[in-house]
Amino acid sequence: MSIEKIVEQALQDGYLTPAMEAEVGRICDTASELSIEEYMSLDRLMGALLTGEVVAVPRKQFINVMEELVLTEAIARVAEIEATSDRTLDLGDIAAYALNRLPPLYATTEEGATYQRQRAKEELLGLIAQQVGEAIARNLDRPEFFPERQALGKNSGDEILTQVSTLLQAYAPNFEPQSGAPI
Repeated sequence: MSIEKIVEQALQDGYLTPAMEAEVGRICDTASELSIEEYMSLDRLMGALLTGEVVAVPRKQFINVMEELVLTEAIARVAEIEATSDRTLDLGDIAAYALNRLPPLYATTEEGATYQRQRAKEELLGLIAQQVGEAIARNLDRPEFFPERQALGKNSGDEILTQVSTLLQAYAPNFEPQSGAPI
């Protein structure tokens, strides 16, 4: 889908979904140069986001408490290994491996998250430590397959205005609409 179609869809629906945001980012990242129409569409989107005509849908309205528990365990273990050896481990790969082998603990409120944390501490800490350990062992034994791999971006719905502004500045630093041109 083109930037123009994504912006038109967002203006029609009143929402910019995470998938739409990702597609605009992908197009901007892979294009060697954007057309004037694409710049104008991005400008329209920025204006619509600023006025509230379009609302950026948050990526998550819930959390998986297991993610924070696994990351806490993995960070501690990885830091220990990296401090005592010359190895560099991929924290994202380790966390993903462990999370794929653990039950999710979703919550939509702070109270729910507190409950899930307590439940995990009582019932799952050993399993979390075991899965993180297995993930680290696999990561240490893994050959360097694809050094050109690109990690997933870390975007949140709140960052969309900054991202669009940064994209506009990067791809159109000297662009000024002609007087009387539609914006």
